[in-house]
Amino acid sequence: MKEELIARVVQVLRINMSWMTWNLFLAFIPLALSVWLFRFRRGGSWLWWLGFLVFYAFLPNAPYLLTDVIHLIDDIRTIQSVWIITLVLIPVYLLVILGGFEAYVISLINWGYYLHRIGKSQWIWRVELITHFLCAVGVYWGRFLRFNSWDFITQPDALLTKGVEEILGKQPLVIIAITFVVLAGLYWIMKRVTLGLSQQDSRIGINSGRTKSNTPNI
Repeated sequence: MKEELIARVVQVLRINMSWMTWNLFLAFIPLALSVWLFRFRRGGSWLWWLGFLVFYAFLPNAPYLLTDVIHLIDDIRTIQSVWIITLVLIPVYLLVILGGFEAYVISLINWGYYLHRIGKSQWIWRVELITHFLCAVGVYWGRFLRFNSWDFITQPDALLTKGVEEILGKQPLVIIAITFVVLAGLYWIMKRVTLGLSQQDSRIGINSGRTKSNTPNI
């Protein structure tokens, strides 16, 4: 009985690892682009604008991981062991989902850093809200219409026609609105946690540097 349960858990994890790894990879693409675009570059060149468009095309992949909780529900039905679900499945899903959403948070923090650097700090909260809405639409397109980020290039006509037609319905608008609220709320919390941790690390680094500088040479 135990051997069958372990075998089932291994099988479920093996299946999940493939899409989890792929989805995390897609989530970290905009994170990497945000570092390059907003930390090391200054806008204006055609290459920067191209990277900026790719950044927004792939950004919904990060919060999209929140919707992967539906797979957890299916796995719970498959593995009916409370201990395995609590100690294995839920921690793995939390790690993946939080990793993807943290990539979203840091990407927008980098975007805000860039706006502050070019003297547009007053636009940060507006850009964040617009981004939450665009990503809510992108998450809906990905989860319900099964569009991908590269469909902007491979089938832009279908994306604009079917995608726009679908979101004008009452139910899609409700789903997008709920997604927007969830993204905005979670982002508000995680942004403060992330900035708080980064500032704490900075203070620790400064204090340790002062300690070393005040230590007499023997």
